[in-house]
Amino acid sequence: MSGRTRYAKSGDLHIAYQVVGEGDTALLYVPGWVSHVESIWEEPLCAAFLRRLAGFSRLVLLDRRGVGMSDPVPRMPTLEERMDDVRAVMDAAGIERASLLGVSEGGPMCMLFAASFPERCTSLGLVNTFARFRQDDATPWGRTQEDYEGFLAMVSESWGTGQSADFLAPGAAKDPGFRERFARLERMAASPGRARMLLEIAFETDVRAVLPAIRVPTLVMHREGDSAISAEGSREIARTIPNARLVLVPGKDHFVFVGDTEPILSEIERFVTGSCASASADRVLATVLFCDVVGATERAAAEGDASWRELLVRHDRLVREQVARFRGRVVDSAGDGHLASFDGPARAIHCAAALRDAARPLGLALRQGVHTGECEVFGEKMAGLAVHIGARVAALAAPGEIWLTSTVRDLVVGSRLEFGERGRHALKGVPGEWTLLAARV
Repeated sequence: MSGRTRYAKSGDLHIAYQVVGEGDTALLYVPGWVSHVESIWEEPLCAAFLRRLAGFSRLVLLDRRGVGMSDPVPRMPTLEERMDDVRAVMDAAGIERASLLGVSEGGPMCMLFAASFPERCTSLGLVNTFARFRQDDATPWGRTQEDYEGFLAMVSESWGTGQSADFLAPGAAKDPGFRERFARLERMAASPGRARMLLEIAFETDVRAVLPAIRVPTLVMHREGDSAISAEGSREIARTIPNARLVLVPGKDHFVFVGDTEPILSEIERFVTGSCASASADRVLATVLFCDVVGATERAAAEGDASWRELLVRHDRLVREQVARFRGRVVDSAGDGHLASFDGPARAIHCAAALRDAARPLGLALRQGVHTGECEVFGEKMAGLAVHIGARVAALAAPGEIWLTSTVRDLVVGSRLEFGERGRHALKGVPGEWTLLAARV
């Protein structure tokens, strides 16, 4: 029943995907750690699971960038870039809206997509996944540094032998046939170095700040004795996503297609085929960039009205060109200030750097602030606490600097962007204190 493998273009990369089944509802399945859209059909347990999904949907499978049959990548891809792969596959398959099913490490990518593009997401299903994998004070159930080092050692020493099945699929690991097939899937899906890189991504991923902005119907499922990821993480996800439904099922296998799959498949079928209400797009997750000219009043007095107006016109044109270049849009402008919106935080930071550099030949210094959060959309305008936070962060920035919140930093892990600590600050009109940083770009 496997489909023909095709390729979608995501930026300069090719993303492998298949479309299987002819249901009325498109279901995009985003796999976990490693995958291979053709080899997965060689494992009978996985093939049976996918056939069941394709029985009630138009099932779309993909290999994320750097994995399986998709193009390799030279560095850790960011969550933002991986989210773009989902959109590229949907566009290539001619799918305007789909239900997303994020499994394991594929979950965070789906969470970010659902929050950023609710108009393209019919519903969100999450299985055996996490918002943050690494342990911290707020995530005591997460994996420790010792766990992490153990995982890396296992990959280095035994990748391609199927040994990871002992940990990820204990219910099938003792079956010699399964172990042999899984060993081949490991080798086809990723090299040992690539598998290690993907583990690094998982350990640094943190999308907890995204969860309150998800407004599409959401089903969170987890096996109670999951051998790899604690069900406590899914409990927290379901508590944080508005109106999400949590379903815990018995079992210890992390692989969703191993063990008793019927409770999971039945819940997914009821959820996907029964969720037809349109998601409201008036509240979306967005990255906002505030850009202000430093010393505008003094500069206007020195230049004279006519000269200053001409300079502002040139600056405004520059801002709009650069924002469009980085796939954003100018939401508002007033004199020497601009508010722009982006669907990814890394693009916003790079745009801010381009604006800073382009303003220098005009003799202008900019202070800029970046924040990612839930925004209210009114036609072409945006409002809400996230916008307010972005403005306050920009106001604190030093001339020529790009300041951002820790939320933004957490969402660009793997981007190779570097940041300098700027301490904790109270933002006027915003509860609590905020950790702020400056981008070194």
